[in-house]
Amino acid sequence: MSERWTPHATVATVVEHNGRFLMVEELAHGSTPVLNQPAGHIEANESIVDAARRETLEETGWEVEPVALVGLYTYTAPANGVTYHRYCLQARAIRQIANATLDDGIIGPRWMTLAELEQSTQLRSPMVLTCVKDYMAGKRFPLDIIVEHP
Repeated sequence: MSERWTPHATVATVVEHNGRFLMVEELAHGSTPVLNQPAGHIEANESIVDAARRETLEETGWEVEPVALVGLYTYTAPANGVTYHRYCLQARAIRQIANATLDDGIIGPRWMTLAELEQSTQLRSPMVLTCVKDYMAGKRFPLDIIVEHP
């Protein structure tokens, strides 16, 4: 019997304010600085929307409110062979928590323009820029397109 393929279910948020996007500078594989949207794995018994709120807060110190689904993305990372299924949600920034404790490996939040992202050589994966470009192209789906049975 062959090993079962198990993709990783993740969320990411696109948070835009005054032409800048909320990004996370973090250490990949413990040492290489990379840029990503606030993103991470969906936990057991957690809704996709709740995971997006939690990951954004844990990685940036920002409370956000998801308002739409930008898209669904699949990427197999060459570094580890893991396939990631990403739910990318548009979220509205509510407030930054002063002195928030961020996850291990997080350098901190950064607000960046599309041009800065396009010029960066530090994007964690191609999904980072694709999500922002899809957002800029107006791709939005209502959150109720995501059906989660209890």
